[in-house]
Amino acid sequence: MSVDNGQMVYPGKKISSPHILIVDDESHIIELLELTLARMGMEVSSAMCISDAKKQLQTQQFQLCLTDMRLPDGEGLDLVKYITQHCVGLPVAVVTAYSTTENAVAALKAGAFDYLSKPVSLKQLRDLVKSALSLPPMQAEAESALQTHPNQRALLGNSQPMRQLRATIDKLSRSQASVYINGESGSGKELAARMIHERSARHKQAFIAVNCGAIPENLMESEFFGYKKGAFTGADKDHDGFFLTAHCGTLFLDEVADLPLSMQVKLLRVIQEKQVRRIGDAQERNVDVRIISATHKKLSHCVETGQFRQDLYYRLNVIELNMPSLREMREDIPLIAETILAKLCRENRRSNCSLKKDALAILTDYDYPGNVRELENILERTIALSSDVQIDKEELQLPHHKFLKDVDHSSSTDSDQGLPLQDFLDKLEKDSIVKALDQTRYNRTKAAKILGITVRSLRYRMERLGLNE
Repeated sequence: MSVDNGQMVYPGKKISSPHILIVDDESHIIELLELTLARMGMEVSSAMCISDAKKQLQTQQFQLCLTDMRLPDGEGLDLVKYITQHCVGLPVAVVTAYSTTENAVAALKAGAFDYLSKPVSLKQLRDLVKSALSLPPMQAEAESALQTHPNQRALLGNSQPMRQLRATIDKLSRSQASVYINGESGSGKELAARMIHERSARHKQAFIAVNCGAIPENLMESEFFGYKKGAFTGADKDHDGFFLTAHCGTLFLDEVADLPLSMQVKLLRVIQEKQVRRIGDAQERNVDVRIISATHKKLSHCVETGQFRQDLYYRLNVIELNMPSLREMREDIPLIAETILAKLCRENRRSNCSLKKDALAILTDYDYPGNVRELENILERTIALSSDVQIDKEELQLPHHKFLKDVDHSSSTDSDQGLPLQDFLDKLEKDSIVKALDQTRYNRTKAAKILGITVRSLRYRMERLGLNE
């Protein structure tokens, strides 16, 4: 093994069985873990302090490290940070006492894969080891930037915000921690959640995406937790619900701030107990789900105003991922726009189109309240209305859209002043939609044409902004 720029570079030799490093200063704990792992066919090495662990990490190849939080020469958190910096791609899990769960959360934020509580459950240990060893190889930055799936175009780009986002996603994918994704509408929150899942130990299992704001309150419990046949009128067959369907996989809760408080209580219990009882079922069923949540609202603000439970917030927001807006990475807009355009041409079975210099310039200058989703809508409309191969700025019809810097703020009311950016943008968007609907006597097809978006996009925006009520 060699060292390159402070990082361990392991030789490409084939390993007959996974090699696991146990770091603990209690010999009976080491003996218990060694016996369990040996029965699983693992090769095991041990260290009783951080310094010894570092020496072994520098001279041997491991597939997993298990470390106690309290060690004679430091904290397990120090070893987690060392491994994260110097042994890239090596999963590390911490073993902690019940009274030090906050340290386990700190370890997850530092890059730990997962944690076990003392006394160690051998079943949980076996599950953790199997999960850690199923992690796919980490992608290099250059490979990470190349997206082959058409829906991954939003994560193209070489701007600093985009490079940082991809690096953070790679890091989060090698953890079991709950992730809260914060970002404006259309910034790619679901895409980021899918990428975390696809690069995680759960990548072979289900990814279930749920729009919490689109489920009627009276159906939430049955949709989330499932029901038994005959549990109520209309229950003509068993239904597992989101949690059981996502068992061993990832559950993505989009617009989680829209959950009513009554449902938040039930969700918190399932997360804490890791058990679900379907409506009409006499028994609870164990469920293993990683939760990734997202909202365009500021969830901490919702906690402050009493709209969201603080205890649930801390369960969901173990690690926060902030999605950059398209405005923050203007240098990436030409690449993203050309990629979207190529995809739309393929889908519409027409010759490849390209954007003229003036079209790229105006697209780069636009402020995109709807982020990448809005950019896609602009290009989708352009493809539908234009037969030219070379697209210029007139065909984009962006002059009919207001740029943020051109908005007449003199028309805004005093109540608009001091609003958070997303709330202000939502108000502008809502006012524009209402005006277009009024002009067309609520003909959504005509209103969508005025707004320069698809009817489908208009329906989505009306639903998100509460205009369907």
